[in-house]
Amino acid sequence: MSPLPSTRAVVRFGDFSADLHAGELRKNGLRIKLQVQPFQVLQILLERAGEVISREELQKRIWPADTFVDFDHGLNNAIKKLREALKDDAERPRFIETLAKRGYRFIGSVDDGKHPSVGPGVAASMDSIVVLPFINMSADPENEFFTDGITEEIINALAQIKELHVVARSSAFSFKGKHIDPRTIGEQLKVRTLLEGSLRRSGDHLRITVQLVNAADGYHLWSERYDREMKDVFEIQDEIARSVVERLKVTLQGGPQEHLVKPGTSNLEAYQMYVKGRILLPRRGPAVPKAVECFERAVALDPQYALAWAGLADSYTVLGYCGFAPPEACMPKGTEAARRAVALDPLLAEAHNALACACLLDLWDKTEAEREFLRALELNPRYIQGRDWYALFYLQCMTGRLEEAVSQAKLALAFDPLSSYAQTLVGFTCFGAGKYEEAVHACERAVELDPESFLARWCHHLALHTGGWFEQAVSVGEQVLTMSGRHPWAVMSLAATFRDWGKPADVEALYSELLARSRRGYVQPVTLATAAAAAEVEEDAICHSLCAFEIRDPFVPLWFSKYWPYSAHLRKYPRFREILARAGMG
Repeated sequence: MSPLPSTRAVVRFGDFSADLHAGELRKNGLRIKLQVQPFQVLQILLERAGEVISREELQKRIWPADTFVDFDHGLNNAIKKLREALKDDAERPRFIETLAKRGYRFIGSVDDGKHPSVGPGVAASMDSIVVLPFINMSADPENEFFTDGITEEIINALAQIKELHVVARSSAFSFKGKHIDPRTIGEQLKVRTLLEGSLRRSGDHLRITVQLVNAADGYHLWSERYDREMKDVFEIQDEIARSVVERLKVTLQGGPQEHLVKPGTSNLEAYQMYVKGRILLPRRGPAVPKAVECFERAVALDPQYALAWAGLADSYTVLGYCGFAPPEACMPKGTEAARRAVALDPLLAEAHNALACACLLDLWDKTEAEREFLRALELNPRYIQGRDWYALFYLQCMTGRLEEAVSQAKLALAFDPLSSYAQTLVGFTCFGAGKYEEAVHACERAVELDPESFLARWCHHLALHTGGWFEQAVSVGEQVLTMSGRHPWAVMSLAATFRDWGKPADVEALYSELLARSRRGYVQPVTLATAAAAAEVEEDAICHSLCAFEIRDPFVPLWFSKYWPYSAHLRKYPRFREILARAGMG
């Protein structure tokens, strides 16, 4: 095997990546603590992966001749700590092999950036599949939720298999309603196989037809039709997933009897309500209260349904965070629902992610939030929402680890490359880190993937503004105003843009609009404070800021963060800085 060029910055193997320049080891994007000497051993082994490196050579390269140390003890300790970090077994190694009286050899599959997944004893590539959105053949459009839910369950089931690379939901659903040649889809997603299907529902009777397609030539590898009753839907999903596994010749880690589909409830109506809620929630706007109703119905039907409690927690958090309801009406409920979800299923990534957000946005407790974010990603490294929220909410806004936030957002995008949401989060983290051109490009791609996404267009507006392209920013900002029904976020950010562009009359008009709306109903005080600062009405800006802290506006930890560009106009006021200092957010 040819050695890796020592100039490569990052080498990937398994779930790990080693940054040879920074001296950092990561697992699924999360940094792992590793002392200098164990990392040096790893670097030497990676540079000559597949070759035997003698103990003598390691000693000479790591400990200079004039170093007074017990070399054998030092090297043994370094190897031990390295294996602990990699969770590698000396008796049955995946990465570091010991050769008696000869030395050590790296035996894992490595990616040098040019020839991925090449290594001794490891298959050159893994099986890969995209589960395309099943087609609803029923007359009732409400069955669209149910059909999408079946697709998602099969995606989740197959994603449990380590030998199988499964395209994430957003990328798979980007092909919904489109008639595209399987070979084109295979090329875009870099997959070998496609699973497509259709569902027809009549009363309690289901007919599900599925086909496994070779992406290289478009030929069917396998097809099946299932005529069953609604009560058998979980069994059908499991049968489909198992049939795919059998045809692709991959191994089930839990043995042949383990169920791949784990719906979390035996109550079919609760399951349908959960599925509908999960599909409605990302649509935001008026869909959010409807999602809350779905999740509330699901947990009422099955109080032990942990996934539904996690969904309910997320929907309450979104209600408060996006300003659809005052914090006291929803945020404590979100925290309670998240804790209930974790208690019911401590191994559920969605539950820990929901609790992380509740801790951050309701309790303003960044210590517990970090712990819960990391636990969620440990349980499911490919959980896109969890990784994106960790990147933006915690790494960027809470700790100012801006480059790390960008890296985490890009890792989420790598898992789900056709996701408009994942692209948007790359945009948010990039403009927060001062990478304005990269942020604009990411947002343009996000809008291209989903032209109806408010979040993508709003992020595009923010990136153009912070990058100094004011005329373009105003143009996009006005589009965002229209498509969002003049959401307060869009109003305040456009006011800030007009302020920096030197258009005070436009700023005053937008601030007056928010003030008038706040007299008729709830408007997040953070948005009022930002618009007041843009209009240079200091007294109002301070009053709105105080109100935001008093009612615990969940937008405070993010928008008022010293690492967030839009807090700059407020931070010029000494009284605002005093408010932050009293709250421990200085």
